[in-house]
Amino acid sequence: MRSIINEKNLNNKKILLRLDLNVPLEKDKIKDTTRIDKILPTLNFLIKEKAKIIILSHVGRPKGEIVKELSLEPICKELQNKLGKKVKLITENIKEIKSKNLLNNYNDEILILENIRFYSEEEQNDNKFAKLLSNLGDIYVNDAFSCSHRAHASINQIPKFMPSFSGLQLDLEVNALNKITSEITRPITCIIGGSKISTKINVIKNLITKFDNIIIVGGMANNFIEYFGNSVGNSIKETNCDKIIEEIIYLSKKEKCRIIYPEDVVVSKDLNGSPQKRELSEILSDEIILDIGPKTIEKITKIIDSSKTILWNGPAGYFENPNFAYGSIQIAKKIIENNKSNKIFSVVGGGDTVSLLNNLNSVNKFNFVSTAGGAFLEYLEGKNLPGITALN
Repeated sequence: MRSIINEKNLNNKKILLRLDLNVPLEKDKIKDTTRIDKILPTLNFLIKEKAKIIILSHVGRPKGEIVKELSLEPICKELQNKLGKKVKLITENIKEIKSKNLLNNYNDEILILENIRFYSEEEQNDNKFAKLLSNLGDIYVNDAFSCSHRAHASINQIPKFMPSFSGLQLDLEVNALNKITSEITRPITCIIGGSKISTKINVIKNLITKFDNIIIVGGMANNFIEYFGNSVGNSIKETNCDKIIEEIIYLSKKEKCRIIYPEDVVVSKDLNGSPQKRELSEILSDEIILDIGPKTIEKITKIIDSSKTILWNGPAGYFENPNFAYGSIQIAKKIIENNKSNKIFSVVGGGDTVSLLNNLNSVNKFNFVSTAGGAFLEYLEGKNLPGITALN
């Protein structure tokens, strides 16, 4: 995989730049600009090198139809403000653009093509559509790691037709994930949450062979609590998971990886209720587990203190209500504290975890924070990502 940062002559070259600008929109207003902020270094690098930039991206799932609410117009304006450069949105049909004239028709250094998913050929991974797109530029750059698990035309097919490189953000994502899966500094700990254990089983199985500790929190921990003979009341849980848990326990013993799940919890009768601490044997039938308890927090922070590398994917509780955010906040604070003194290398991923860190204004206090969801998890599973494979 070749990085665009190492290319010597980009002056006046037309760069076809695939970004993930799939930010949350509400009535044309961007609710979270994290994904935009993260790709600014690549854009600024290309601007400095005097390249001409044509951006490909998407928002939402229009399924091959033009959906006005999913236009890239508000993102175009946000990019313009952040870069201090004019960014022009091209709304005409890509199939009707005369490729050689695209940049000649405008005086702008940066063009952004309208939502690439307005074309059904994108998600169909259409070869002809990719060739058509490739004719728009001289060089292709993928800086959309969070889309790189998709076999889509602008991710997987374009590199067949033109010189192709990775962008700065994609390089950072892959390097950070390699550090916690290949270039490991031990002891290494994974804190993993989420509501369904079945969606994370392959990640856990792959990491058991590499990690020293795997700490299970969030909704999926309820299955462990119940498996070991305790009631979880009205808490979220997944059915038919005993075999999955048995497989995890068997593999963890074989590979000498410790599996840790909550020893105590914080409950309430509903999501807006007041918090009550409970031992596992004390959970009532009408109570919902919404956070980890003080004994569990203490155990997790001690494990963080004894770790050299941390991967965190998934909050410890229902952090949207401050009453149940304490466990997640304490985990964040302990990792930040050890980061400050360079005792630890920390990688954080997953939308909910990133939202939590945004709420705490702490995104920049970790070694690496990934905005990728599916791609992040599939990489941790050990899968080949179509976007990375194409660049290789």
